[in-house]
Parts: sequence; C-alpha cells; structure tokens
Amino acid sequence: MNILLKSATIIDPMSKHHGKKRDVLIEKGIITKIAATIKDSKIKAIQLKNLHISQGWFDPSTSFGEPGFEERETLDNGLKTAAMSGFTAVGVNANTKPVIDSKSLIKFLKTKAHGAVVDLYPVGSLSVGGNGIDMAELYDMHQSGAISFYDYKEPISNPNLLKIALQYAQNFDGLVQSFPFERAVAKNGVVNEEENSTKLGLKGMPALSEELQVTRDLYLLEYTGGKLHIPTISTKKSVQLIKEAKKKGLQVSCSVSINNLRLTDDVLESFDTNYKLLPPLRTKSDTQALLKGLKDGTIDGVTSDHNPIDIEHKRTEFDHAAFGSIGLESCFGALLNVTNLETAIKALTSLKQTFGISESKISEGEKANLTLFNPDVEWFFTEESIISTSQNAAMLAEKMTGNVYGVFNNDQLVLNG
Repeated sequence: MNILLKSATIIDPMSKHHGKKRDVLIEKGIITKIAATIKDSKIKAIQLKNLHISQGWFDPSTSFGEPGFEERETLDNGLKTAAMSGFTAVGVNANTKPVIDSKSLIKFLKTKAHGAVVDLYPVGSLSVGGNGIDMAELYDMHQSGAISFYDYKEPISNPNLLKIALQYAQNFDGLVQSFPFERAVAKNGVVNEEENSTKLGLKGMPALSEELQVTRDLYLLEYTGGKLHIPTISTKKSVQLIKEAKKKGLQVSCSVSINNLRLTDDVLESFDTNYKLLPPLRTKSDTQALLKGLKDGTIDGVTSDHNPIDIEHKRTEFDHAAFGSIGLESCFGALLNVTNLETAIKALTSLKQTFGISESKISEGEKANLTLFNPDVEWFFTEESIISTSQNAAMLAEKMTGNVYGVFNNDQLVLNG
C-alpha cells in the first residue's frame, strides 16, 4: 500500500523529526520520504485535522476470551478494537479455556492473528493450567512466540515456584511476571480497604496485600537474578519499593492500569460493578503517587488492562460480580486527560523494550508502524464509544482528551469511521 500522510506532527524522540510537522510518504509498508512538503498526485493522500503520529502503541495486558470465552470477545473483534483504539501490538493474556500453557496453544493464537494489522504477542501461563502449582513449558512457549509468562491476576502463592521460574527463564532471557496480590491478606475483599469501603459496607482489600507481595518478589529477584515484571501496581508504597529496587540495579519493570491512574475509590458510591476491578481502585494519594512514578520513569508504562466480562457476570450484586473492565477504547483519552502528551506517548510505547518487541522509529527506511491521533479533542466516553463485544466499561461518562484516528502497520491502514 502506498499512502501520503499530510501535515502530520511527529511525536517520536527517537526521530530527528520529533515535534515537527511533516509530510510522510509510505510505500509498500516502508517510510520512504519525510519532508516539509511532498507532492505526488498518484499517491493516496491522507489529510486529517490536527494529525499527529507516533510509533505504534503497545498494550502488554489484554484479554480477548478466545478460546473458550468467545461470548466475551473474539480474537478478531479484539484485534479490531485494538487497532481502532490506536494499538499496533498487544500482549494477549492466558486467561482462556484452555489456559495458554503450551507451545501448541501459543501457535494457535499466532496463527489465528496472522495477517492482522495488529501484531499479537501471546503471554504464556507461568504455571500449568494457571493453577500456581507446576511450572509450565516456558522454553517451548518462548520458542513459539510467547513474550513473557504470567498467571493473569492470579498470585504466585508458592515463592519457590517464582524462584525456580526466575532462575530457569535466565537460560533464554525470558521475562517472568508476578501479580502483586497476597490472597491471605486480601481474603474476600472486593474494593480498597479504606474509609469508603467502611462507609459503603463493602469488604476491604488492604494496600498491604499488594505491598507484601511486591516486597517478597523483589527479595526473590535479588536472590535469583533474572527479569521480573510486576503488572498493574496500584499503591503509593509499591511505587516506592520498585523505585528502590531499580536503584539497586535489579532488572525489575512494572506497569499501571489506566483505571488506577484515572479513577479513585470515590466512584464506588454508585455501587456500579464496572468499578469492581483488580487491583481495586485506591485513594487520591495513591493515584498521585502513580502519576508521579509514571513521569519519573519508576513505572515503565501503562496498560488498558482490557478485560471483557459478559453481562451475566457483571450485572449482579457487587460482592458476586466478576472483576474487570474493558479499556482499549478509552485508554488514550483517559491517559491524556491526566498527563501531558509526551508522557502519554512514552507510556504507550516504552514497554516494547521491556517485552523484547522491536521498535520502528519514524525515519526514512524504517517500517511504518504508526498510530494516528488528534491530541486536542475533548469528548465523553459513552456506550456508543464501545467497540468491544462486552460493555463492562469503568470509564463510562468520563471526560476524554484526545482521540484516535487509527493505525498503519503491516502495510495496512485502519481508520475510524
């Protein structure tokens, strides 16, 4: 495909064109020319209001349901949602039926997504069946395309399993993830344990349940070496612990869910089960600490933590509802509403390096892997904004800043509308 992007402001610190408004010529999926003005009447010109482009965004934690939970989301619709939300690459979690814990299932996901505009990177289960007992076939899954190993939202309660996984994965430079959640402390909690949980009569889940696990995992990492990623931290103390670990030189990275950056447990007054999330929504001081950690580099990036849940498991009593929210469609608009543009783009692209995914800077001769957007539009996220099959959106009625036009990747252009 040959296209010409007209008057695009380039946001890419790796490019000499960073911050400049340029025409960008793409031929057969490669950026062949970048200049102040390019005239070629034979090439399809794309002209969009206040067009900005960046390297394609990457979300390391998305759940699409298939295989086993297609009523929540299929791979096809999930990848379509990702593209229209500005993501050119996604890490797909193993919380399916069966759990993605073998090379054959990794190959299934890769084959199913072959030829899509969005690159799908499977996240293999760390343990067999995601049960936290026996380590899965990490090396075989790595060889088949798994970018990391993670029992999605399930804590590794056995410290020896994490120790062995960290040691074993070093043989092939593998990345291990450990969900920061000590179940024995959280017990049957459904929301953050604080003033609001007491007021509302909802069972609390203390910040301590996250921080104990983070502390344990960092001690194990210091002992074993290797690479550890701690997904979706949510407390002020967790930011501090990881900052100190990085100063020690440990190979630890972490992410934060857009939900915990944008929302606090004050929204729980409505008893809306779309706000039942794991990790739970915390306090304003936690949110402020997370934002600060994102800006200073302690937190390596942001995830939408996209987790479609069917209506049967959401439209019920708060205690019995499933945890989770969709998030791809609202991720950029919610993020840009709480931070500046450069921080937002860095947060949506920097985890590529953590997960070993190649980066394509916006320069001549490079593969065109681009997200197209307008950072200045203000709007509200409504049910009409949802592309996902499931409707469980924590960001409903929230104000958004910036909207996505689409993506260009794998020699394909996808535009909204």
